[in-house]
Parts: sequence; structure tokens; C-alpha cells
Amino acid sequence: MRVVVVGGGGREHALALGISADPSVERVIVAPGNPGISAVASVLEVDGNSPDAVAALAVEAAADLVVVGPEAPLVAGVADAVRAKGIPCFGPSAAAARLEGSKAFAKEIMAAGNVPTARAYACRTVDEAAKALDEFGAPYVVKNDGLAAGKGVVVTDDRAAALAHAEACGRVVIEEYLAGPEVSLFVVTDGEAAVPLLPAQDFKRVGDGDTGPNTGGMGAYAPLPWAPPNLVDEVMSSVVRPTLAQMRGRGTPFAGLLYVGLALTAAGPRVIEFNARFGDPETQVVLALLETPLAGLLHAAATGTLAEHPPLRWRPGAAVTVVLAAHGYPAAPRTGDVITGAERAGIIHAGTARRAADGALVSAGGRVLCGTATGPDLAGARAAAYTLLDGVTLDGAHRRSDIALAAVQRRVVLPE
Repeated sequence: MRVVVVGGGGREHALALGISADPSVERVIVAPGNPGISAVASVLEVDGNSPDAVAALAVEAAADLVVVGPEAPLVAGVADAVRAKGIPCFGPSAAAARLEGSKAFAKEIMAAGNVPTARAYACRTVDEAAKALDEFGAPYVVKNDGLAAGKGVVVTDDRAAALAHAEACGRVVIEEYLAGPEVSLFVVTDGEAAVPLLPAQDFKRVGDGDTGPNTGGMGAYAPLPWAPPNLVDEVMSSVVRPTLAQMRGRGTPFAGLLYVGLALTAAGPRVIEFNARFGDPETQVVLALLETPLAGLLHAAATGTLAEHPPLRWRPGAAVTVVLAAHGYPAAPRTGDVITGAERAGIIHAGTARRAADGALVSAGGRVLCGTATGPDLAGARAAAYTLLDGVTLDGAHRRSDIALAAVQRRVVLPE
């Protein structure tokens, strides 16, 4: 099988690692890729956000499967363009990707399917936003209605800051705050059949103890030893199947990766958000534990044969990933700093590049690298992930020191 992966971040590096390890795969091409990905796949400078460019690459490469990593190409219609060429594509259509592209649309789908989620209002004006903020009270939750690379959400006790974010975004969804630990559940689907992966937990805030602004994610771990044993079955029943049914009923079936972001509240699981693709950095830990060949699984979803796919197999133990972020991230990340020590197995590249002048590896984004490791248990995997990053040098870089710590110390508490 020849596989084209669209994207160039940590999620795509993890996907490339998993796909290249599949015995059925003879070649992997990643566009545009990054220096770390080039160790396991061919990297081509192609605009991943251009439907025409990606479709042309898929035809030229005689691809058997295209896997779209980020959300922007999906919303732009890359999957539609690839499928129009007769090539299987793992990723929803532009119409179905609205589940992530518009928070208001996602709320509409959830309401129609009676999916448990927070009460919310879609607001277009400052006056509407102010009214919604006052109704729900603090903590205030304000979400940019459109794509914002994982950084469009503000959760704050400061009403003025919440209102300022709403004004800056223009169209927002303001909702009640959901109290409880958060869980990410990935579901592979062909629009009809749906197969859940392992639940994971990521860490959105930039600082230890969940302090500071939201980011694209500072680390993640799986599995979740504290999660209720029936969690996945309950979410598949109350969230995933009704959502897929709503999308089919509208003539826009969702086929690809449905990311369900959840809060485990005292009243049960509640949906925080949907994404239309693998989450980053949760992908790094979930795929590290997946023993089933990845390309075959994604190909089954892309060709409507997921119901015939064998049950998934998982490696024992746990996985942890810790993000190394650039100086100034997330507000104003500095780029161009030289990186050393990033060549070892387990270091996943998220925002790196080669300097034209001398070929040196340099930072090229906010989240630069991830140290990703497995172990017999969470404590072992966590220690190994931090040890990986200890061997990396990047001037001014920072990382959280508490990824998976509460789970290791059994301090994660479910509300009653």
C-alpha cells in the first residue's frame, strides 16, 4: 500500500511512524512533513491546505490511501478532492468537517441527537455575548465558533477578559462550565460502523497545575486508570452513534476520525467539543499503544469496510508524551533556535525545520518536540518521557513538569 499523509506536525509524525510500521505499506509520503518525519517517510513540499495540490499528489504517487491530519485541509475540502479522483481518503468531507469547523453547528447536531453537552448560546454581537455570560456566570467559557488551532477557547473568572475574547472573535459559542476531569476519545468510523480507540487525557493549559492560557496541548497519557469501566460504551451509545446518525440523516455522513472531547461531570459524561481529526498530542500516546496495523484500519474506514475489520489489539502498559515548547509559547513563540539531541527514538517533531544556511535543526513553531515513551505502567512511561526530553537542548524552551502526575499519584477525582 502507498500512503500519503497530509500535514507536518507532531500528530503527522506519529501517524507516519504508525503507518510506516504497517507490514502492508511499501511507501509513505508526507506533505509538507518536517525533518523528524523525513526519517521514516518521503517528505514533499506540497501545500496541504490546497485540495487541488493534494489530489494531484495522490494521483502522481498512485496512492492507495490518503490520510488528512490537520483540520484546516478537511474544512477546505481536501478529502472531497481526493475522493473525486477515485482514491480512498481517511478524513471527512468539508460538509461533515463542520462538526469541528463550527462550534454552533456542532451544538445544533448535538441538540438534534439529544447528545449530553453543556447548555450554550451562539452569539454574534457583544450584547448577546454579555447576556450569555451573565446567565451562566463564572467560570466563563467562550469559544471561537471557527477554527483556532486549539487555542480559540477562553475559560476564565474574569468577565471583562471573557467579553474581550468574544468581541475579538466576532462569532462565538458561550456555554456553561462543565466541572470534572477531561477525556479525549478517538473514534474511527466509515459513517456507519464506529470503532473506539483508547481514551486519553491531555493538558491544555501552558503551566503546571493547569495554570496560564490554553494551548494546543502540553502533554497526554493513556490509558486512564481512573476512568469508569463503562465509559467508552456509554459514550458510544449516548454520543457517537446519535451524532453519526444525525450526520447521515442530513446527507453528510461523517467518515474519518471523530474526536470526542468530554468532561466527566457529576451528571455523567458531557461533550465539550468535537474535532474532525486525530487530536495532538493525544495521538502520540494512543498510537504508541495500538498493536493493530494502522494503515489497514484507516483504509477500512476510508473504503466503507470497517465493519469487517478485526477487533483492535492493544499493547500492555501505558504511554506518556510531554511537549517541549518554544520560548514565549503560546502568546509569541520564538523560532529559529538551534535544537540538539532530537534524533533519538521517541522524540516526535512538531515544529522543527532545517536552517537553509547550514542544515541545522531549528525551532519552527510553538510546540517544538514531544518526548513520547511507553512503559509497563504510567509511572514508568512518565519517567521515560521526561528522560527523553532531558537529552534535548533548545534555548528558552519550557515544558510542564506534571504531565500524568495526578494519575500516577491517584489524585484524579471523579465528581459525585
